[in-house]
Amino acid sequence: MKIIRSYLWMTSIVWFVLNLAPSEAAQPMTKVTMTTGSFSEREAAMFVAQDQGFFRRYGLDLTFVHVRSGPVGMAALAGGESQLHEGSVTGAVLGAAAEGTDLVFVAGMINKLIGNIMASPKIKSPSDLKGKVIGVTSASGGSWMFTTLALEHWGLDAKRDGINFRILGDESVRSQALLNDTIAATHLGYTFAAPLKSRGFTNLADLAQLPIPFQSTGVMTKRSFINSSPEVVENVLRGIVDSLAFIAQPENKPAVLKSLAKGLRLPKVEQALEGYESLPLLYERRIYPKVDGIRNVIRLLGATNEKIRRLKAEDLVDDRFVRKLEKEGRF
Repeated sequence: MKIIRSYLWMTSIVWFVLNLAPSEAAQPMTKVTMTTGSFSEREAAMFVAQDQGFFRRYGLDLTFVHVRSGPVGMAALAGGESQLHEGSVTGAVLGAAAEGTDLVFVAGMINKLIGNIMASPKIKSPSDLKGKVIGVTSASGGSWMFTTLALEHWGLDAKRDGINFRILGDESVRSQALLNDTIAATHLGYTFAAPLKSRGFTNLADLAQLPIPFQSTGVMTKRSFINSSPEVVENVLRGIVDSLAFIAQPENKPAVLKSLAKGLRLPKVEQALEGYESLPLLYERRIYPKVDGIRNVIRLLGATNEKIRRLKAEDLVDDRFVRKLEKEGRF
């Protein structure tokens, strides 16, 4: 957590020196920290919102921090070092809720499984994954969840079929591991999957095409924060809605590509093209969090965890802000 604090202090100083205009100095912005354990085109809405000043439009100085994994994000949220977290419903999220964190999803920008299960050229079908090693970001994290639900859809079971998960890191690390034949397969977003496709690696599935209920990229916070600062939560969602509208306009493609490439630390803007082109298929216009997607993961993880099994999906959703924005005609 000291790393997050140091990072926030440094970025606050840099922002103040480079961007603070006299009019803004007269009316201080509300500082907000949002974490994410994901690192893919799914974060495009956040990258664009920051670059285009959509959060500042609503009086927010929002710092978007990429942390190592979902559990780190949950720890920051529980400890009060951050106010919101962007990510999927995972073991870390449900575990935090099961242990008493008053966690709720207030929005759902992507409400389906997304990305590709990419595999070695030697793997020709899902059944070839038996006895193989699959790379993931963390145990029970987003990439593990996406992969496990895909395996279930294909009638595979990791324990029964001798499939081992290896914890490696984010998508850039896992794509390199697959390229080096360290692992047989891994889940990757469209941006990092594209170079592997062009080199003959097997795309076992575009998960967005599979009929699997899932709450993917959404915004989480604590009910206690909603009670103390409802206007902050509402304005964060306003900024995200503005960003989604901006991304949807074809004339904004160059700006979105630039933000995506910068956010993913890609050396060339054109490397973000595959991820950009996937966004219209992924992002929801009506950003309601999905109870059935959360329920599906409770079912999966609750089989071996009694505390998670006792959770109710309905208790993990608060859509009051999204309903308000829809009534205003924001989408």
